[in-house]
Amino acid sequence: MTESAIIPLFTDPSQARRRVLGQCGREPVELPPSVRAIIRCVFGADLTPDEVAARILADVRQRGDEAVLEYTCRIDGVEVERLAVGEAEIQAAWDAAPTELRRALELAVERVRAFHQRQPRLSWMDWREDGGALGQMVRPLERVGVYAPGGRAPYPSSLIMAAVPARVAGVKEILVVTPPRRDGTVTPAILAAARIAGADQVFRIGGAQAIAALTYGTESVPRVDKIVGPGNVFVIAAKRQAFGEVGIDQLPGPTETMLIADEGANPAWVAADLLAQAEHDPLASALLLTPSLELAQAVWEEVERQITSLSRREVIAQSLARQGGIIVVRDLDQAVELANEYAPEHLCLLTRDPWTLVGRIENAGGIFVGEHASEALGDYVVGPSHIMPTRGTARFSSPLNVWDFVKITSIFAPSAGESQRLAETGITLAEAEGFTAHAEAIRKRVTSHR
Repeated sequence: MTESAIIPLFTDPSQARRRVLGQCGREPVELPPSVRAIIRCVFGADLTPDEVAARILADVRQRGDEAVLEYTCRIDGVEVERLAVGEAEIQAAWDAAPTELRRALELAVERVRAFHQRQPRLSWMDWREDGGALGQMVRPLERVGVYAPGGRAPYPSSLIMAAVPARVAGVKEILVVTPPRRDGTVTPAILAAARIAGADQVFRIGGAQAIAALTYGTESVPRVDKIVGPGNVFVIAAKRQAFGEVGIDQLPGPTETMLIADEGANPAWVAADLLAQAEHDPLASALLLTPSLELAQAVWEEVERQITSLSRREVIAQSLARQGGIIVVRDLDQAVELANEYAPEHLCLLTRDPWTLVGRIENAGGIFVGEHASEALGDYVVGPSHIMPTRGTARFSSPLNVWDFVKITSIFAPSAGESQRLAETGITLAEAEGFTAHAEAIRKRVTSHR
């Protein structure tokens, strides 16, 4: 491995496995001293994020708005008089937004909507000749809460990526929660995105208290059926603990991108993609797999050259040094093997013939095919939701989509004749399980007719 002031370069994939490709590269990082100090001040003890979330959930459940306002003041340092953002404030944010931003938001909403409208979500009913039927009803959720992050940077794009699929699915009411700024207002770009994405209400609440308010309902915030959207470690802890009282989409960790590139890739573009991913957060992960040592070295140099002009270079440097890496692999086959093992949120294929690799990818939140399919563009306007599984959960979960916002009700309507034909099998299985009342309920319909 070659150490760099910016990003490590691994010539041994097994070493990269230990450092950045294994679970050690995805372990939770300790809370910063400043955050721990706030926790001690608010709760009088040095609590973990899970313990903080548990206390806030219980308190908001009991005290409602009073607890939400108190935590917003003591944790966020913001005094808020009214949790709900008024329609006039939302409209003013839209009216004041630059024309370029409004057009960008409109196009993003249009493309995200068009993509998700293609997802099938049909009810069906199979009517039998004997009068019986089997089927399913697909119904939208009644009310959904969208968490729109606003910590290190506001993410109007994440709001769009959650609210638009919900609206396409037919959700009747969409609530947005987002942390307030120091003056108690909400970032105008968030409000503009909420308006164009079709949100019904916006609340100036962040952190675990926002999840608690949506889960249990308060005097100001209606209770929702499901909460979606990314957030910080306290938001994720609260979502995990609230699950069961309310539905959740996933438990996303820090964002991650893996690139597979061959010797024909443009090193300046590859470096730019790594830097763009690392810009999100000091805990973000940006990784390159390539069989070309020449490309690896060229990208390494480009990263050091390009970072100097970027506004968030300190965040980028922390991310690349901790979780980033350029990894020289034996060949593209080994790159695919490592990618499937890692199961990245974003997998970018920057090779001469990327489509030959697509069918071999088993685990990834999203596949970005070719050098023109930058992950950065996918974050905003390509179409699929950018809320995708992280921390290896792409092995068993999917990006946010229309199916996250519907529920399926099965229809059981066998005819009298079909019930008679199935009775013996049902009785046998019921008795095998020791459920004699089940067996009798079936048997009575065989032995007596109405």
